[in-house]
Amino acid sequence: MSDINVLFIGEIVGKAGVFCVKNMLPDLKKEYGVNFVIANGEGATGGFGLGKNHSVYLHKLGIDVITSGERIYYKKDMVSHIKKSPYILRPVNYPREDPGYGWKIYEYDKRKIAVINVLGVSGFKRVHLENPMLILPDLIDHISKQTNYIIIDFHAATTAEKSTLFYFLDGKVSAVIGTHTRALTADERVMSGGTAVITDAGRTGSMNSVGGLDSEIEIRKLMTQVHEYSKDTWGDIELQGVVLKLNEQGRASAITRLRIPYREGKNG
Repeated sequence: MSDINVLFIGEIVGKAGVFCVKNMLPDLKKEYGVNFVIANGEGATGGFGLGKNHSVYLHKLGIDVITSGERIYYKKDMVSHIKKSPYILRPVNYPREDPGYGWKIYEYDKRKIAVINVLGVSGFKRVHLENPMLILPDLIDHISKQTNYIIIDFHAATTAEKSTLFYFLDGKVSAVIGTHTRALTADERVMSGGTAVITDAGRTGSMNSVGGLDSEIEIRKLMTQVHEYSKDTWGDIELQGVVLKLNEQGRASAITRLRIPYREGKNG
């Protein structure tokens, strides 16, 4: 069996991020021979959360799995929609009674690819979580009986927590991809056990911004401490993420970091 190429798109933020996916994904899939696409959609709707319409649209554009984080239920229509949408994942360590799926096995070319969405415990005081390091071993053992291909989106706030999980899971899963900070890191690597890792896959959307949001508003909020609604922006847009090459044993042979600016006429 041939290798599988998986594209993981860094957090999609706002209209600019959705625009990038629409205009750049088809060419990216051809250039890198992508077989399966995962994207973090945590900020697709206005920079905060994922709405039903955006989730449906992104799926139609060719994203096979949309992962999330602590804002998965920020849009009210997602609470009911996620129950009927197995291509959307919420954190697996949320309360078990919560709607939606924390992990799922998907099929590509008669092969099964498992995707797990996990939220870190550091810095998320508004949600009540199970410790990922306590629940993941049994879950991975269960999934491993069905497939060797296991990819984790670890949506976490601190590099230390991410790095700890990398070593904890090395050799047990295909890849652990960090998300949440919306800042692409340059530490992508395949670890000794064959697990591909990166601290953060970055963001897809505006780079001339504060995490994809209007810088003037974010400055005022910090200076005055007065609440003001953030606004997504369009300046200097690009798509970020990684491409994983996975062998038939489910181990990573390569991870390639992507940072591709949108150029009208070239990829639009």
